[in-house]
Amino acid sequence: MRKNQVLSLFQQNQTAINCWLIHPSPMTAELIAHQGFDAMTIDMQHGMIGFESALAMLQAISTTPVTPLVRVPWLDPGIIMKMLDAGAYGVICPMIETAEQTREFVATCRYPAKGNRSFGPSRAMIYAGSDYPEKAEETILPMVMIETRQALDNLDDILSTEGLGAIYIGPFDLSYALGCQPQPDHYEAPVMEAIEHILARSKKHNVPAAIHCMGPQFADRMRKKGFSLVTAGCDADFVRAGATHTIQSLRQ
Repeated sequence: MRKNQVLSLFQQNQTAINCWLIHPSPMTAELIAHQGFDAMTIDMQHGMIGFESALAMLQAISTTPVTPLVRVPWLDPGIIMKMLDAGAYGVICPMIETAEQTREFVATCRYPAKGNRSFGPSRAMIYAGSDYPEKAEETILPMVMIETRQALDNLDDILSTEGLGAIYIGPFDLSYALGCQPQPDHYEAPVMEAIEHILARSKKHNVPAAIHCMGPQFADRMRKKGFSLVTAGCDADFVRAGATHTIQSLRQ
């Protein structure tokens, strides 16, 4: 079975560098995939990406060793299983708030007897190999987002869920949950305290923790704190930054 590079980095206590994709563009995904990221996440929640585009983007990413992750729109078994069948090596599920929801999500990512995922890995076996059905459980990463007050209250129970691959902090929604305004990569004190708390509890439970960052400086800061995966930017920001640099250079 094809290696899950993110999982390997977790096992070596190293930090995976992730790129976020919101544009429904296989060409952009392929271009960025060849730049050396460890993982790339196709955002089907807030990105402008549907299933057909996501499938083509997974195919584009698979021209490289980059690990393909997908953030699904919600805790919906249908789309979760469909993206796994399409070849996603990790699924990030937003707005998880309880241990019960976490167990349901993990079960959706696992074949029986440890889960209830329906069998039909149509593209996954092409991407991963013919031994996918036997090796999927030890390779696929179910990741839940911690981004609400209720999730914070239930954090230890969530982290105790058998089979959970990692947690992923969403600082924007977490800011709102704590009565703060999101300030990308410059969060208010209550938000940073919550981030520190989540990281500490994840280490206590030996569950890798990931965090969404908007740029390399904050990502590096979070990496040094001990996060196992940091998102260091997204396709839209890369395009915007390049265009801005060019036009500003010529207008000055």
